[in-house]
Amino acid sequence: MGDQPAFTLNIDQNKYLPLDGREVHAILTIGSTGGATVQAAPAEAAEVIIIDTSGSMSGSKIREARQAAATAVRTLRDGVHFAVVAGTERATVVYPGGHANLVRASPATRAEAERAISRLSAHGGTAIGEWLKLAGHLLTAHPSAIRHALLMTDGQNNERPEVFASVLAGWSGKFVCDSLGVGDDWVPGELRKVAEAMLGTFDFVRNQGDLPEFFRRLTQTSMSKTVAELSLRVWVPQTAQLKFVKQVSPTLLDLTGKRADVNPLTGDYPTGSWGTEEREYHICVEVPPGQIGQEIRAGWVKLVRPDTQEVVASGNVLAQWTDDLAQSTRINRKVAHYTGQAELHELIQDGLSLRAMGDVDTATARLAKARQLAKESGREDTARLLDKVVEVDPATGTARLRRNVDKADEIELDTGSVRTSRLRKEGS
Repeated sequence: MGDQPAFTLNIDQNKYLPLDGREVHAILTIGSTGGATVQAAPAEAAEVIIIDTSGSMSGSKIREARQAAATAVRTLRDGVHFAVVAGTERATVVYPGGHANLVRASPATRAEAERAISRLSAHGGTAIGEWLKLAGHLLTAHPSAIRHALLMTDGQNNERPEVFASVLAGWSGKFVCDSLGVGDDWVPGELRKVAEAMLGTFDFVRNQGDLPEFFRRLTQTSMSKTVAELSLRVWVPQTAQLKFVKQVSPTLLDLTGKRADVNPLTGDYPTGSWGTEEREYHICVEVPPGQIGQEIRAGWVKLVRPDTQEVVASGNVLAQWTDDLAQSTRINRKVAHYTGQAELHELIQDGLSLRAMGDVDTATARLAKARQLAKESGREDTARLLDKVVEVDPATGTARLRRNVDKADEIELDTGSVRTSRLRKEGS
């Protein structure tokens, strides 16, 4: 069909294993050529814009938030169903007022929404789970739409951890949510949980004056989506075990725990909505030992539309045992690259966590290693942030944590650690 995007699935791996080799690693590169043609109707979409209006948002923050929400509303294309929600210790639909339904975007409704947004004021507490629940209920009325929420907050979630976790588990996979943290009084770990559960992104708005541009960009990205949901369907042989499925580009996202069984050998892993883009996934399969020269299909990967079960792309993950040391020890460049990116993220997360707990020595070792890995892998942006947290004596190589670290620098390092760099082409 001419109005449907075309998908490609390419697999990078070294299929050769030594005689005792068990683990097969592969990077799946999935690309979409985009969506609807100029003549075709744009995809149905539903959007909920969630603004933190708790007491900590008083002053310039609420003014910037109002401007950002208005920018998001102006970015919506005609016909998109939308609502604006104010978040405190409860969630309230501020537009359209008086009922819990989404309305279609038009010049008239956008103007009405902007007027409602202009009256937002800051008061109360913060309950992010309540905000997500209301967004979920609003979006549920549009099951065939590309469903998306945009959430911003400047403070720490006041909900009990088990309550927040229950909301995330209950709404996981029902819609995509992108989150923004403003200022330096929010906890990256909380928005990371939202991103992991809702297959979205989370980012740090260091300068609150940049908030409208963040809202415009995220809303524009949401408007560009053309497919509401695709699943990564992975089959492995009866004697094998699928150890993990992870998105590794453009951000790190572990999908392993999101498996929905198709049959005992096959599981579906959600990937969220798609537009014109490319993403990469890392899968690892543990296989039983084989004989020299034996080749097996260690995995069969399909990209599937959950609503129609249409397979839009597929590929094989292979394993072959060899006694050729050169073949079996060669590490595929993409596998090596993204394994390194994942290690960098883990080192940063461990280092910051240990630093917060007062384990200075171990934190220093983790962050110093992360700094070295960032420099070696060309992550100069991450290396510069790490330099603000840990310093290394160039003469002795001795590392130590800096005493007075700007909280914003720490948050930027934390949030940025989930973003990965693409593999450079050989020779570049």
